[in-house]
Amino acid sequence: MDPPRRVITGLDAEGRSCFLIDGPSSMVIWATDQMPAHNTGATDAGGGAFGFPASGTSFVFVDFAAGRDTLMHATDTIDYIVVVAGEITFITQTGETVLRAGDVMVDRGIMHAWRNHSTAPCRIMNVLCAALPVGQGASV
Repeated sequence: MDPPRRVITGLDAEGRSCFLIDGPSSMVIWATDQMPAHNTGATDAGGGAFGFPASGTSFVFVDFAAGRDTLMHATDTIDYIVVVAGEITFITQTGETVLRAGDVMVDRGIMHAWRNHSTAPCRIMNVLCAALPVGQGASV
């Protein structure tokens, strides 16, 4: 089985959002060297309203209807994203790429937008982890 496609975002030399890496992944898609999580207790941390974590993480899915676009925005998170169905265009300030089912991406808090110009919905799974702002910081 081929490794999944891995797309990693960042900032270019002028501080604009861009794609840093686009190619096959190794087994470890991305890692950070800090962020302790508290794994004790038995309370269900799922459900409830969606929000961008100021600390900690959120594991969510997002469905993009056919023809749906989002506005350019940034978040103070690092997001680990897997496209599980359909396809979606990820847009930065300097370019765009189409992500398809099985592709993985790490969005590192940069300015971006999503566009689904296909005729089918797209579903992504996303782990959002609180992060220090980069560039202009969060606009949401």
